[in-house]
Amino acid sequence: MIQYALKCIEGHTFDSWFQSAEAYDKLATTGMVTCIVCGCTQVEKAIMTPRVRPARNAQPKLEQLPAADDKIDVATPAPEIEKVLAKIRRHVEENSDYVGKEFANEARKIHLGEAPDRAIYGEAKPDEAKSLIEDGVPVAPLPFVPSRKTN
Repeated sequence: MIQYALKCIEGHTFDSWFQSAEAYDKLATTGMVTCIVCGCTQVEKAIMTPRVRPARNAQPKLEQLPAADDKIDVATPAPEIEKVLAKIRRHVEENSDYVGKEFANEARKIHLGEAPDRAIYGEAKPDEAKSLIEDGVPVAPLPFVPSRKTN
Protein backbone atom coordinates (compact mmCIF):
# COMPACT_ATOMS: atom_id res chain seq x y z
CA MET A 1 0.00 0.00 0.00
CA ILE A 2 1.12 3.55 -0.71
CA GLN A 3 -0.28 6.85 0.54
CA TYR A 4 -0.28 9.95 -1.63
CA ALA A 5 -1.06 13.55 -0.82
CA LEU A 6 -3.40 14.70 -3.59
CA LYS A 7 -4.67 18.07 -4.81
CA CYS A 8 -7.53 18.88 -7.17
CA ILE A 9 -7.63 21.72 -9.68
CA GLU A 10 -9.89 23.65 -7.25
CA GLY A 11 -7.11 23.61 -4.63
CA HIS A 12 -8.57 21.04 -2.23
CA THR A 13 -5.94 18.77 -0.67
CA PHE A 14 -6.45 15.29 0.76
CA ASP A 15 -4.64 12.00 1.28
CA SER A 16 -5.56 8.63 -0.17
CA TRP A 17 -4.17 5.11 -0.08
CA PHE A 18 -3.53 3.02 -3.20
CA GLN A 19 -2.48 -0.57 -3.67
CA SER A 20 0.63 0.54 -5.57
CA ALA A 21 2.05 3.41 -7.60
CA GLU A 22 0.87 1.60 -10.74
CA ALA A 23 -2.65 1.31 -9.32
CA TYR A 24 -2.73 5.08 -8.70
CA ASP A 25 -1.48 5.79 -12.25
CA LYS A 26 -4.11 3.48 -13.74
CA LEU A 27 -6.95 5.03 -11.72
CA ALA A 28 -5.75 8.58 -12.37
CA THR A 29 -5.50 8.10 -16.15
CA THR A 30 -9.05 6.72 -16.29
CA GLY A 31 -10.42 9.64 -14.24
CA MET A 32 -11.30 7.44 -11.28
CA VAL A 33 -9.41 9.50 -8.70
CA THR A 34 -11.76 12.23 -7.56
CA CYS A 35 -11.58 15.04 -5.04
CA ILE A 36 -13.30 14.09 -1.79
CA VAL A 37 -14.55 17.65 -1.34
CA CYS A 38 -15.87 18.73 -4.75
CA GLY A 39 -15.82 15.51 -6.81
CA CYS A 40 -13.49 17.00 -9.45
CA THR A 41 -11.62 14.37 -11.50
CA GLN A 42 -8.65 16.64 -12.26
CA VAL A 43 -6.50 15.42 -9.37
CA GLU A 44 -2.74 15.25 -9.17
CA LYS A 45 -0.13 14.27 -6.61
CA ALA A 46 0.79 17.07 -4.24
CA ILE A 47 4.19 17.69 -2.70
CA MET A 48 4.65 15.36 0.25
CA THR A 49 6.96 15.55 3.20
CA PRO A 50 8.92 12.35 3.70
CA ARG A 51 8.23 10.26 6.76
CA VAL A 52 11.54 9.75 8.47
CA ARG A 53 11.74 7.63 11.58
CA PRO A 54 13.95 8.83 14.40
CA ALA A 55 16.89 6.69 15.39
CA ARG A 56 15.99 3.72 17.59
CA ASN A 57 17.86 5.13 20.54
CA ALA A 58 16.63 8.71 20.10
CA GLN A 59 14.71 10.09 23.05
CA PRO A 60 11.65 12.22 22.31
CA LYS A 61 11.99 15.84 23.26
CA LEU A 62 9.65 16.85 26.05
CA GLU A 63 8.28 19.83 24.11
CA GLN A 64 7.11 17.41 21.36
CA LEU A 65 4.91 15.41 23.72
CA PRO A 66 1.35 16.60 24.30
CA ALA A 67 0.58 17.85 27.77
CA ALA A 68 -1.31 15.43 30.01
CA ASP A 69 -4.33 17.74 30.14
CA ASP A 70 -4.49 18.18 26.32
CA LYS A 71 -7.45 16.16 25.10
CA ILE A 72 -7.93 15.39 21.44
CA ASP A 73 -11.40 14.24 20.51
CA VAL A 74 -10.90 11.93 17.54
CA ALA A 75 -14.32 10.32 17.98
CA THR A 76 -16.18 13.47 16.93
CA PRO A 77 -15.67 14.34 13.25
CA ALA A 78 -15.43 17.96 12.21
CA PRO A 79 -18.88 19.37 11.33
CA GLU A 80 -17.79 20.55 7.87
CA ILE A 81 -16.58 17.05 6.97
CA GLU A 82 -19.86 15.57 8.13
CA LYS A 83 -21.76 18.03 5.92
CA VAL A 84 -19.65 17.18 2.86
CA LEU A 85 -20.04 13.43 3.43
CA ALA A 86 -23.80 13.82 3.90
CA LYS A 87 -24.01 15.81 0.67
CA ILE A 88 -22.01 13.14 -1.21
CA ARG A 89 -24.20 10.40 0.23
CA ARG A 90 -27.43 12.23 -0.77
CA HIS A 91 -26.11 12.82 -4.30
CA VAL A 92 -25.11 9.18 -4.76
CA GLU A 93 -28.38 7.83 -3.35
CA GLU A 94 -30.54 10.22 -5.41
CA ASN A 95 -28.67 9.70 -8.69
CA SER A 96 -27.69 6.02 -8.58
CA ASP A 97 -29.28 2.60 -8.30
CA TYR A 98 -28.38 0.56 -5.20
CA VAL A 99 -27.45 -2.97 -6.32
CA GLY A 100 -26.20 -4.26 -2.98
CA LYS A 101 -23.82 -7.20 -2.97
CA GLU A 102 -24.34 -7.69 -6.70
CA PHE A 103 -22.26 -4.56 -7.38
CA ALA A 104 -19.29 -6.35 -8.97
CA ASN A 105 -21.49 -8.46 -11.28
CA GLU A 106 -23.69 -5.51 -12.27
CA ALA A 107 -20.72 -3.18 -12.86
CA ARG A 108 -19.10 -5.78 -15.11
CA LYS A 109 -22.36 -6.28 -17.06
CA ILE A 110 -22.71 -2.52 -17.60
CA HIS A 111 -19.07 -2.28 -18.69
CA LEU A 112 -19.53 -5.11 -21.21
CA GLY A 113 -22.80 -3.65 -22.53
CA GLU A 114 -24.89 -6.53 -21.17
CA ALA A 115 -26.92 -4.24 -18.90
CA PRO A 116 -28.26 -0.69 -19.37
CA ASP A 117 -25.67 2.04 -18.78
CA ARG A 118 -26.46 3.76 -15.48
CA ALA A 119 -24.87 4.91 -12.25
CA ILE A 120 -24.86 2.23 -9.56
CA TYR A 121 -23.51 1.78 -6.07
CA GLY A 122 -23.33 -1.16 -3.74
CA GLU A 123 -20.92 -3.43 -1.95
CA ALA A 124 -17.95 -5.40 -3.23
CA LYS A 125 -15.32 -7.52 -1.56
CA PRO A 126 -11.73 -6.25 -1.94
CA ASP A 127 -10.81 -9.03 -4.39
CA GLU A 128 -13.90 -8.24 -6.51
CA ALA A 129 -13.02 -4.52 -6.61
CA LYS A 130 -9.42 -5.35 -7.54
CA SER A 131 -10.60 -7.60 -10.36
CA LEU A 132 -12.89 -4.85 -11.71
CA ILE A 133 -10.04 -2.32 -11.69
CA GLU A 134 -7.66 -4.76 -13.38
CA ASP A 135 -10.27 -5.35 -16.09
CA GLY A 136 -10.66 -1.62 -16.71
CA VAL A 137 -14.13 -1.30 -15.18
CA PRO A 138 -14.42 2.26 -13.83
CA VAL A 139 -15.14 1.95 -10.09
CA ALA A 140 -14.26 4.00 -7.02
CA PRO A 141 -14.76 3.49 -3.29
CA LEU A 142 -17.34 5.63 -1.53
CA PRO A 143 -16.39 7.56 1.61
CA PHE A 144 -19.33 5.99 3.47
CA VAL A 145 -20.93 2.60 3.99
CA PRO A 146 -24.16 2.22 2.03
CA SER A 147 -27.25 1.80 4.16
CA ARG A 148 -28.77 -1.55 3.38
CA LYS A 149 -32.10 -1.27 1.70
CA THR A 150 -34.72 -3.82 2.72
CA ASN A 151 -38.06 -4.88 1.26
